[in-house]
Amino acid sequence: MITEGLAKIEAEQPKVVSKDMEVFYNPAMRLNRSLSVCLIKGFFNRKIRIADILAGSGIRSIRFLREAGENIESIDINDFSEKAVKSIKKNLKLNKINLKSKKIKIHTKEANKFLAESSGFDYIDIDPFGSPNPFLDCAVKRISRSGILAVTATDTAALAGTYENACKRKYWARPMRNYLMHEIGIRILIRKIQLIGCQYEKALIPVLSYSKDHYYRVFLKCEKGKQKCDEIVKEHKLLGFCKSCINIETFSEEKICSNCSGKFIIAGPIWTGQLGNSKLAEKMLQYADQESSELLEILKDEIDTVGFYSINDLCKLKRKKQCPKVKDVLEKLRKNKIPASRTHFGGQYIRVENVDFLKAAL
Repeated sequence: MITEGLAKIEAEQPKVVSKDMEVFYNPAMRLNRSLSVCLIKGFFNRKIRIADILAGSGIRSIRFLREAGENIESIDINDFSEKAVKSIKKNLKLNKINLKSKKIKIHTKEANKFLAESSGFDYIDIDPFGSPNPFLDCAVKRISRSGILAVTATDTAALAGTYENACKRKYWARPMRNYLMHEIGIRILIRKIQLIGCQYEKALIPVLSYSKDHYYRVFLKCEKGKQKCDEIVKEHKLLGFCKSCINIETFSEEKICSNCSGKFIIAGPIWTGQLGNSKLAEKMLQYADQESSELLEILKDEIDTVGFYSINDLCKLKRKKQCPKVKDVLEKLRKNKIPASRTHFGGQYIRVENVDFLKAAL
């Protein structure tokens, strides 16, 4: 018996999570599910239609019903495995949820077939084992105007640059294997989803994005229109990282570093727009548990820059024997009225618009 949030389920707690599990349940995704509940409650001010297309044990859908039921008009719970669907029904009963309710529909279909045969949803959750790629096209077609497409990617080895060729094949971009790799991986993932959206004149704009442990998670709001799609594509650029002076720049065509004329390490194309909305993160905090609050507090305060800087690398560059504390550097920057923040990608990093501001503060 497993308790998570307000839900109780019976499921195997595996030593090693595998896609070959008869009924899929991943305890490491607790935060993923908690933040999904917070987002539904914080983002929508109306009743919505939800699709949980890869439901596994049903834990996500049960948490939605138990913790955000007032926001739900209907929820479609789907898994291709008949054993999983039996488990879902059993777990719904365990939580005293009426299976005959008109609000709940349970399906045993391949995820894309389920989406293709549906009439559309306000919130679609894609949480696969591995890449979300196989489900993106059908999900984008079925997401409604002002709806949220929630996407998890656990194939971080490709997106973060361990397998560069796999990233190029699957996500149409070059990753970067250094301390920026997870932010760049998320931005590559977002761009891929946006390109699929643009085919259907759907502009998909991130409202919350984060990296945690072995996965990336992005929530994208759908806005309709050719012009909005054109604006999205303008924000797809290359990113350059200069090892000589630790400068970061974005650009449409490859160039040399404008700071020291050094040669850039290039990644991309990536999405260079916002990764999230600080007002939404702040609103979500009122529904968050302690684990979710810790992450949301950082996301709420992260300033909107592409990339961030390593204090340790800059100190080595300046041949400083002792590095100052991140807290002290942030205080100095803010005292000089320079916007700066920590980042959830790591405690030793600082977001600031220009590396020269940071060098001056060390």
